[in-house]
Amino acid sequence: MPQMRLDELLEELQARINAARGARDRVHSLLEAVVSVGRELDLSQVLRRIVEAAALLVDAQYAALGVIGPDGRTLSQFLTVGLTEEEIAEIGHLPAGHGILGELIRHPEPLRLSDIAAHEASYGFPTRHPPMRTFLGVPIRVRNEVFGNLYLTDKSDGRDFDAEDEAVISTLSVAAGVAIDNARLYEASQRQQRWLRVNSEITNSLLSGRARLDVLELIARRAQEITRSQLADVSVPVADTDDLVVELAIGADDHTRRGLVVPVEGTLSGAAHRAGTPVTTTGLADDHRYTAGPRRFEGLGPAVAVPLGTEAEDTRGVLLLARATGEPVFTEEELEPLRAFAGQAALALELADRRKDAEQLVLLEDRDRIARDLHDLAIQRLFATGMTLQSAARLIEHAGAAERVSRAVGDLDETIKIIRSTIFGLRAREEDADQSLRARAARAVGDAGTLLGFPPRLSMEGLLDTDVPPHIADHVVAVLVEALSNAARHAHATRVEVFLRAAGDEVVLTVTDNGRGIPADGRRSGLNHLAERARSVGGAFDIQNPPEGGSRLVWRAPLAPAP
Repeated sequence: MPQMRLDELLEELQARINAARGARDRVHSLLEAVVSVGRELDLSQVLRRIVEAAALLVDAQYAALGVIGPDGRTLSQFLTVGLTEEEIAEIGHLPAGHGILGELIRHPEPLRLSDIAAHEASYGFPTRHPPMRTFLGVPIRVRNEVFGNLYLTDKSDGRDFDAEDEAVISTLSVAAGVAIDNARLYEASQRQQRWLRVNSEITNSLLSGRARLDVLELIARRAQEITRSQLADVSVPVADTDDLVVELAIGADDHTRRGLVVPVEGTLSGAAHRAGTPVTTTGLADDHRYTAGPRRFEGLGPAVAVPLGTEAEDTRGVLLLARATGEPVFTEEELEPLRAFAGQAALALELADRRKDAEQLVLLEDRDRIARDLHDLAIQRLFATGMTLQSAARLIEHAGAAERVSRAVGDLDETIKIIRSTIFGLRAREEDADQSLRARAARAVGDAGTLLGFPPRLSMEGLLDTDVPPHIADHVVAVLVEALSNAARHAHATRVEVFLRAAGDEVVLTVTDNGRGIPADGRRSGLNHLAERARSVGGAFDIQNPPEGGSRLVWRAPLAPAP
């Protein structure tokens, strides 16, 4: 009996020694985890280390860290351990914070369950989700605010999570809160330094007189880099419509978005443009509020649209930034420098408009100078030459020579008329010049460059502003706009050439592109409309297929009504 009692005591002693060793090892592991988590300064790495350390400390088969979104009710980010990429893809959308996960959001206190399915808040699991039974959840607080939650399921040995497991994870969550706070402060300081450097770069670009589109691209690219966005678009309003056009696109298949026309209603950029303030979303691809326009945001999650201007009525465009699905949402700390950045973009657009006005003023002054020179010098000399030839013709006895001199005098007279017409066009008032056919055609081609993603080539010939009647000019501009719009929407061209000519008794407009051509069975309502315009003024419309590919549209109209 004494021997048996001694064996029992030795076994109990050994068990206590093993328990002490286990507690020592667990404390050691906890300390290592705390040090490992606190060593990182990059927030994404800190979060990854936290969830990995939690799984290791309690020997959990699956672990996750859910970051609570700005609304305080759903999860904006969800990091997992124990699931492969294939399993995550099969499950589909990551949890948003419903069911048991939402229970911890609503009641931020540690929660232990022996059977997840038995809890009243359980929703069950999605299809292809691995089975899970036991559960341990602990909130993570940062400065007395709940930042997110740690979720752990199914210990490797099959046992339930116990009070010791809960105490270990609760201790880790405290250290995690400190590490997250440090990482956020470090990230904020680094971000502020980057914004300061970029602001200086943008200011230098503005003062150096760089082109408007170059400055806009610099602004969008730097905003994309600093915010770690996958996409950066700049959209500007389309005149006299409720649409926006993507003038600049960076990242994520930018060539498919550049030149895209999207409505203001039902788009994130449109909402920011209309409100005049930044608008955010936690999931751009899945937000039911912003589904208008073609699908173009697959795989994108958190996004922000920032208006380029200080007031809603002064908004000159919108800067859209979007991150990949699963990335952090845009915080208020990030929005503040973006507002200032957007103000610089608006300043770039304003300066570009002012430079354009100054260039227009210089152009008008040059026109006036050229008109004076033509009138005071060229016409007087031509007139004097014509008078001299006319006098000399009477002294020429050879009939053929006299006829040639007489024809030369007639040519000089016609040349003087052309120069006088040119002078009239050069000296036209600015508001009249803007309504000239040349100016309207140039403006239509310039606007089309935004839709096409490249500037079309424009050539003009003849007395377009004097010989083409106003009602014919209106038809020409309408046909040009429609032809360029078709090239942008349907042709997928990389080169477009426009040739406008007034010669003899007709005006001819030719639009050529190197796109995919006009299919025989395609929609032709727009082309029929162009043909109808030609017939209404006694002209003609022809569709040609150049040997090198693409299409050529030729529209012509007489300059004088048929007798």
